[in-house]
Amino acid sequence: MRAQSMQRTLLSLVLRLLLLCMVATGKCSGKYHELLLQLQRQADLMQNPSTLLDPYIHLQGLHSPILKGSCMERLGDFPSEDVLWRLSRQDFLWTLNTTLGLFLRILSALQQDLPKAAQQQAEMNIRGLGNNIHCMAQLLRGSSDPEAAEPTQPGLGPTPPPPSLPMLPLDTFKRKLRICEFLQGYHRFMRRAGQVLRGWGERQGRNRRHSPLQGLQRAARRTWPFPGLRRLAPQGQLPR
Repeated sequence: MRAQSMQRTLLSLVLRLLLLCMVATGKCSGKYHELLLQLQRQADLMQNPSTLLDPYIHLQGLHSPILKGSCMERLGDFPSEDVLWRLSRQDFLWTLNTTLGLFLRILSALQQDLPKAAQQQAEMNIRGLGNNIHCMAQLLRGSSDPEAAEPTQPGLGPTPPPPSLPMLPLDTFKRKLRICEFLQGYHRFMRRAGQVLRGWGERQGRNRRHSPLQGLQRAARRTWPFPGLRRLAPQGQLPR
């Protein structure tokens, strides 16, 4: 039984490592949708409380429903959903990268309070996501792919200030709850980031479905009055 549990744990770790695009590879995907999908999957993984918050609660003995109910995100620890949706793509990537970079430093400061394995896995996840954030930022700046271009409408708000190390009470129990709140905020922030990233893909899908050029082409095919004659192809294209 114990061997089977160990095998499942190792398999889960291998799958997570395969999912992440690690910094050590030094390679970036040049395909927008492929890279966007990687970012979405990494955000989904990192929003899961089982990767960091649950091991912390288990280690600190905060299992009771009352204590877990008190472990809620504190307003101001991380950027809100409304703020993230208002950012341009480049500003969103900068905010995400900066927030995670500081959270990585906070993890180091809290290493005495966290399970070592969970902390190491969280650090690995953050570095893998950071690599793909860097790749996406490069792609958005230099790609000729219209789907990777910044939307016409710019961001509607300024970039938020990055989080800072929370003030930890001297009282041991209050300190535990404050760290619990902060870790809860981290997972919820990653859930919000994942929603924004999924919104990028949905927006591109709507743009493709409602492309004015495609609409004109479909209308032209429907209204072409001479079915026996082949239309001239646009310059640079071969007639079908």
